[in-house]
Amino acid sequence: MSEAVLLIGTKKGLWIGRSDAAREEWQLDGPVPEFEMQGVYAVGIDTRGDSARGAHGARLFVGGTSEHWGPAVFHSDDLGASWAEPPEGSIGFPAGADASLERVWQIQPAPAGQPGVVYAGTQPSALWKSTDGGVTFELVTGLWDHPHRKEWGAGFGGQAVHTVLPHPTDADRVSVAMSTGGVYQTADGGKTWSPRNQGIQAKFFPDPYPEFGQCVHKLAAHPDVPERMFAQNHHGVYRSDDSGAVWKSIADGLPSDFGFPIVVHPHEPETVYVFPLVADANRIPTEAQCRVYRSRDAGSTWEPLAAGLPDVSYAPVLRDAMTVDTADPAGVYVGTRDGCVYASADAGDSWTEVARHLPDVLTVRAAVLG
Repeated sequence: MSEAVLLIGTKKGLWIGRSDAAREEWQLDGPVPEFEMQGVYAVGIDTRGDSARGAHGARLFVGGTSEHWGPAVFHSDDLGASWAEPPEGSIGFPAGADASLERVWQIQPAPAGQPGVVYAGTQPSALWKSTDGGVTFELVTGLWDHPHRKEWGAGFGGQAVHTVLPHPTDADRVSVAMSTGGVYQTADGGKTWSPRNQGIQAKFFPDPYPEFGQCVHKLAAHPDVPERMFAQNHHGVYRSDDSGAVWKSIADGLPSDFGFPIVVHPHEPETVYVFPLVADANRIPTEAQCRVYRSRDAGSTWEPLAAGLPDVSYAPVLRDAMTVDTADPAGVYVGTRDGCVYASADAGDSWTEVARHLPDVLTVRAAVLG
């Protein structure tokens, strides 16, 4: 029997939503005791399947940040009933790296053709790779040793690799995005990395179109059309049709080009979602309304989605607090900084409230299992 699961990471812990495949009513459990008062900036759901992982073959991930013990990656093979952390710690800089781990920002399972591979992005800006299903991670030294790294700056939320996009069929190709630094890509399994920022504007630099240094907020791509990539920038919404070689603005038709998340529909490569905010100096929803914007033509036109969302809201949605599941019809989920979570079981046409009065929502992930 199918079951829907929704992971909600907040500044003060983790909540887990559960529903059936219809996703019309949700039961919310939390805060999960293992993560009380921890900042949960990253969650993940590995649905590639493993009979050792319980009835649904899924592994859940949490990147927790304990004020006492520091950051770590935890995993659960029983849909959150229990959680495990390697006794030596799951992730940490090797001796001689002259750095310490501050936060885990992203946990991304690789595509189905790469069993056991899970990526993590962290602060300071580093990429990590696991080959044992996300139990332990090793630093990808090709990116860490990049000559540009000393010039990567810190965005308002810190200096971090916050997006990891593995190519769906080529295990050697991975794209990452960081604030600040921009988009980087490898084609040789992480040995070398090239900036891929042509056309992405950085208004805060004397040269507004630098080779690197952009504050990209989020990347997205559909696995069926991996060469088409979407980016929500610090002022700017972009599309690339050549795997990030050149980016062009698709912000026309949006009330603002500033925002944090961008996600792609799981079955429709030309359908993309954003959540516009007024500006970097005024980070509230445009017209003080909670509105998701959807494009069905890869950003040529946009429409606001409002049914079931509040008409008055001053709470933004952060870069990892919007997601989709892979059901049909697709589910879309958003979490806000005032502790509300909204879910749509019809690709955004209508919304229901899953949670309210939670701590600041930082990240959400959802999946229909079984």
